Amino acid sequence: MKKLWNQYSYAIILFVLSFFTAFILINQLGESENINYIKITVNDGDTLWQIAEDFSMNHELTAIEFISWVERNNGISGERIFPGDELVIPVLKDHSSKVHTELASSQ
Repeated sequence: MKKLWNQYSYAIILFVLSFFTAFILINQLGESENINYIKITVNDGDTLWQIAEDFSMNHELTAIEFISWVERNNGISGERIFPGDELVIPVLKDHSSKVHTELASSQ
């Protein structure tokens, strides 16, 4: 048994690490399938904090995580947004149709 382990220890370790890496990646990809994205237009006086609060029921992120996501995916630095800017924001898939209905009725 010891001789077998000495011959194949690297292969066994590589196989186990590959298995765990694949498992982690599958779990991460599975979580992102529940997220949908919508585009909103920034109104006068809007802030990223306010937008995070307005859409808090439509995503599972904290306000800080939401703002970081929006900044990173929209190329914003320092929470600087201006009226007329279009932002892509994350919402849960089951909430996306509700959000589109609310946005259309508020305009």
